[in-house]
Amino acid sequence: MHKQREHWSSRVGFLLAAAGSAIGLGTLWKFPYVTGQNGGGLFVLMYIACIFLIGMPVFVAELILGRKAQRGAVGIFEALPTRHEWKIAGWLGVAASFLIMSYYSVIAGWGLNYVLMSLNQVYEGKSSVEIEAMFNTLSHSSDITVFWHFVFTALTVAVVYPGVRHGLEYWSRIMTSGLFVLMLGLCLYSVTLDGFGEALRFIFYPDMSKFNFSGALEALGLSFFTLSLGQGIMLTYGSYMKQNEDVPMNGGIIGISITCVSLLAAITIFPIIFTFGTTPQGGPGLVFKTLPLLFSKLPGAIIISTAFFTLFVFTALTSSIALVEVVSANLMDLYGWTRKKAVLTVGVACFVFGIPSALSGSDTLFANWGLIYGKTFFQTIDDLVSVWMLPIGGLLISIYSGWALDKEFVREEFLKGTKLTWIFAPWHFFIRYVCPLGITLILLQKSGVVDVEQAAAFIRSYF
Repeated sequence: MHKQREHWSSRVGFLLAAAGSAIGLGTLWKFPYVTGQNGGGLFVLMYIACIFLIGMPVFVAELILGRKAQRGAVGIFEALPTRHEWKIAGWLGVAASFLIMSYYSVIAGWGLNYVLMSLNQVYEGKSSVEIEAMFNTLSHSSDITVFWHFVFTALTVAVVYPGVRHGLEYWSRIMTSGLFVLMLGLCLYSVTLDGFGEALRFIFYPDMSKFNFSGALEALGLSFFTLSLGQGIMLTYGSYMKQNEDVPMNGGIIGISITCVSLLAAITIFPIIFTFGTTPQGGPGLVFKTLPLLFSKLPGAIIISTAFFTLFVFTALTSSIALVEVVSANLMDLYGWTRKKAVLTVGVACFVFGIPSALSGSDTLFANWGLIYGKTFFQTIDDLVSVWMLPIGGLLISIYSGWALDKEFVREEFLKGTKLTWIFAPWHFFIRYVCPLGITLILLQKSGVVDVEQAAAFIRSYF
């Protein structure tokens, strides 16, 4: 017998919490640098296609499953009328959330450090080379990085600790609203920069010569990352929804919001890159290497830069609280732990497991990791989650929703609370056929089982 589950107090509260979780650092930190690494325009189109053709059907499916079961990501598959072996999908999401939180807090910790640097105006009058060197120094400073990793993890635990309405929902309302306002203001300023036209061409002009299926896999992984799919987050957030909530409508609103904010972040950052001659292939440190350069040129830089990096931390918190909540909710559901015990345990575990990621920029720990795996511990965990765990989790959810569950059962849950009844047929077609096929093809390409690029080249040469 499960106790009554806490629910969102309002539709707006849920939308802001879910949008905040999905937007997070996926849009502000990851989307710009992955776009830069993959050549811009065509990758952006693939990303948007992945969002709406594959991501959104899975997003809606996760919310529906959570709303019906009113359980955590693992307990959902025990509560619904299917074989319990499907719990692997829930456990995969919980594991992904835990791993993401372990290195996510490292990035967010850099953001906290930059808030303090902004208040001290440390990059005022610095050149692009000096500003880049400052970030490299920070990322190689093991003690400072671990300190801010701890501070951010503690902040996340403090927000999740009070519960859904007084913790997740209350702070998500404030932080997500502030995110939209500050992002719009910074974007409006970037429009005035000399590199704005070149940035628009880079972001929106699709160069077919740059197409490759590895980029399509990156786009799929990024769409899952920014939508918080395959992480158990939307399964968990769906479980806090009331039964009469309009899931398809809410899902559409959040999907459009995420796409707009991703493009807004790109339109804010890339004009700076092209105006000041830095490279769009800047990697994970792109935001920290480019925006301080802009701030150093502006009047009132201390206010603007501090506001931006405060926003950066806000966006990280809206996602990190969801990541911690996923793991904590399952400990409460499956083992009967109190919220206090679950949240504190998860916070400590995430901090400890995140230490190797925090030390990845130095040789303090796992000095030979890069020689063995070809990348740092931080990059290894990020790739493991983004490239493999999230798409596989999405694949399992799509197969479960489209094939394992009875169609009439799914139809009843989909239509509950919504007036958009006509959407069910195309949604069910996509969740049953398009999503599994698309994800499987891209995973097979990535694993080397098939070479779609070679097959496409052969077809082009033949004709």
